Amino acid sequence: MNRCTSKYSRREFAKLSAMGIASIPLLSFQDPTPKFQQELEGDLHVHLFSKHLQFLDYNEMSAAAVAMGFDGIDLTVRRKGHVLPENVKMDLPKAVAEMKKHGLIPKLMSTNVWDANNMVNKTVLETASTLGFTHYRTDWLKYPEDKSIIESQILYGKQAKALEVLNEKLGLIGGYQNHSGNHVGAPIWYLLPILEATEGKFMGSQYDIRHAVVEGGESWELGLRRIKPFINSIVIKDFKWGIINGLWQPINVPLGEGMVDFNRYFSLLKKYKINVPVSLHVEYDLGGAEKGHSKITIPEKEVFKRIKKDLVYLKETWKNAV
Repeated sequence: MNRCTSKYSRREFAKLSAMGIASIPLLSFQDPTPKFQQELEGDLHVHLFSKHLQFLDYNEMSAAAVAMGFDGIDLTVRRKGHVLPENVKMDLPKAVAEMKKHGLIPKLMSTNVWDANNMVNKTVLETASTLGFTHYRTDWLKYPEDKSIIESQILYGKQAKALEVLNEKLGLIGGYQNHSGNHVGAPIWYLLPILEATEGKFMGSQYDIRHAVVEGGESWELGLRRIKPFINSIVIKDFKWGIINGLWQPINVPLGEGMVDFNRYFSLLKKYKINVPVSLHVEYDLGGAEKGHSKITIPEKEVFKRIKKDLVYLKETWKNAV
């Protein structure tokens, strides 16, 4: 089982549990020294990637997420996000206040953080830590042309370790998302040398099954087995291969209509006891909301309808997976 930390004390956790807002089945709560661990079971609880609601303000975003049935928000705290990094001290508390007003506890955020020595990055993490966030996604990395891939992996491993040290001080857990294409870590195996430079406690992997299947084809299960000790959050989305402008490429589709075998995937998550936060991404046509646009071209209710359909599929498939 993955080792994760939480800023909740036993007393705080008991209070949250009584309120019915701490029962997240894919998360293991554990204090930094670990003295106890609570495995949670039952229906899946899901956070919505706030990129898809960036046409709404903090209050409207939170209200919409709750109305659709989400249990939390994976808040974009990054360039062109709901909260801009340079304004994090002022705006993140505002976002959190609106989330809490609707019963949403801050937990997940998606960031551009990587360099532990960068003052803006430090401010983002320090502010998030004081507000109760526990997990965040880091920035993506690229391989520079003037260095070999191995040299870059060594460098990024050292940077990941430095970030892990900072995370531990702040009680945060960082996750690097595997992303198909030419990003660092697109093939799962190439991400491991970087993560293995850390202890895997406060820095690890935000595992994205969509991108893993794009890159791994029929061998994605092997990649999952190999990286599972480092997984500290997961992303849910689907795709299929298609021809666009004469070229084969992955096309985002609603859950269950693409190449990802969610029944098998969820069965493996349960088998491996990967109990981590879950973020739903909806990146097919949402009238621009799928790309984080501030203005959309279809009615809001249609955006919500499509997102909720994915959420229902996700929860039902999770429940039925054995």
